[in-house]
Amino acid sequence: MISKHIARNQYGASKLIIILLASVMALLQSACAATGSTKKNIDPFEPINRPIYKFNDITDRYLLRPLGQGYNAILPRPVRNGVGNFYDNITYPVTIVNGFLQGKFEQATRDTVRFIANSTFGLLGFFDVASPGGLARHDEDFGQTFARWGIPQGPYIVIPLLGPSTVRDGIGILGNVQVNPLIQMSNTSVRDKLLILWYIESRAALIGPDEVIQDAFDPYLFVRDAYLQNRQFLINDSTTPVGEFFEDDFEDEFGEEFNEGF
Repeated sequence: MISKHIARNQYGASKLIIILLASVMALLQSACAATGSTKKNIDPFEPINRPIYKFNDITDRYLLRPLGQGYNAILPRPVRNGVGNFYDNITYPVTIVNGFLQGKFEQATRDTVRFIANSTFGLLGFFDVASPGGLARHDEDFGQTFARWGIPQGPYIVIPLLGPSTVRDGIGILGNVQVNPLIQMSNTSVRDKLLILWYIESRAALIGPDEVIQDAFDPYLFVRDAYLQNRQFLINDSTTPVGEFFEDDFEDEFGEEFNEGF
């Protein structure tokens, strides 16, 4: 899915996303004029978002999740871990670039060393040799960078096939695409195959915890709130464990299942 949306024609995909987000911003301006305020409503496009979420959920349930289950059944865990490490490493320049853009120079420098170490001694990242050496993994992207620069989040949106986002994070996708070595590979045949495997591997890693979403009273609201809080968690460089970060908002409604999912 990602190969069709981004990798096959990155410039065409960028234009598509720009048009989508421009339309969202136009709708937002109209909503502001009509209501006088959208600050109290983080999801003014819920009537549009819900059908897109439903489409994504059906696609996931009948295509992506079965592929992920098959992937987990065929490949032993050590191999899956290696593949996951490879994708974490090859896409790591996104984190490095955004670390510098956010002024986190010491962190970004250490991340650069981490990338070099795993790319060489870790055999293209299949083995994470940097973490045991004290070079921890970080997660930065253009959405977080824009937040650090003071750009407003904008309303919550659901992007077909890509899932939950905000206007700010959606625009950030364009920057992520430009500095992601995997997407920028010149060999389109190899690139597309790697992107498809990346999508399957990413989905396979969520098998198990994703059952908590389906058991939620309103999966759409669960995903929305979890996404927005997790993004704030990343933007603030919070040291609070993810389970504790979500606990206050979700434990009463969903019980211990939520924490067990993580």
